[in-house]
Amino acid sequence: MMDIPDCLCIGAAHWDVIGHSPAQIAPGDDVPGRIYQSAGGVALNVARALAQQGHRPALIAAIGQDGAGTALVAAIQAAGIETRCLVRSALPTDAYIGIEDANGLIAAIAASRALEALDIGCLAPLQDGRLGSDAAPWRGPVVIDSGVSPSLLEALAYAPALEGCDVRLTAASPAKAARLRVFLGRQGCCFYLNLAEAGALCATPFPDSAHAARALLGLGAARVLVTHGPHSATDADAAAVITLSPPAVPALRVTGAGDHFMGAHIAQELSGAPREIALRHALNAAAAHVSQAPHPS
Repeated sequence: MMDIPDCLCIGAAHWDVIGHSPAQIAPGDDVPGRIYQSAGGVALNVARALAQQGHRPALIAAIGQDGAGTALVAAIQAAGIETRCLVRSALPTDAYIGIEDANGLIAAIAASRALEALDIGCLAPLQDGRLGSDAAPWRGPVVIDSGVSPSLLEALAYAPALEGCDVRLTAASPAKAARLRVFLGRQGCCFYLNLAEAGALCATPFPDSAHAARALLGLGAARVLVTHGPHSATDADAAAVITLSPPAVPALRVTGAGDHFMGAHIAQELSGAPREIALRHALNAAAAHVSQAPHPS
């Protein structure tokens, strides 16, 4: 008998192709390094991190009906993620190409037509019994990434099916962070952002995570977690501001670190861990991710 999902992730699922070099890269450089392909996307990465922590996440994402999509669905199932809620799109399966060097992400291109075409109909599993219904509404945590279209984000912010849910928001990139402003001022919403994304959402740069977190609270965020790579991270709401430093590790990859942080943090809170312990565990999980070299293709 299939396990009942205990958390829901909405957003990107695609194939990642990442090139990583330990050298510093300048425009036009041709450098040695590693190239690897893996199933990725913010929502999928968070779901996978939750599954690795012993949870049964469900994923709502748009995946093509092509060969790449069939292979991606198989990879998602193998990761222990519920796939009954996936939307099989007539568009090609999305893809992402990123270049990383010793200082982090240099540049990336995301082909996200299927994701951006997703509409409010994706919430059907919360009403047709797959995850919930009017008589038995979904009340588990819901992760939403800002890679979906602005119109869908606005619809999700006011969707009756998500009323009363523990909503966890994350930015797909600094360029898409401002899309999350529609959730400012809404109760039950927790923002997960890196320092650049926090600056983009607030339209101002910040020197560190604590300043960014306090600014977001001032704009109406109910709760916010801000990370800053190898520097200190902050968990803040009206009751407390907690800042901790991550462990120092060599960075052998960076793509997906924030998603692993988020998944590990949510898993800890679902288990009842105090906030400081949950933050510490999430920082350790992100450090473990970046310090482990991926398998080359």
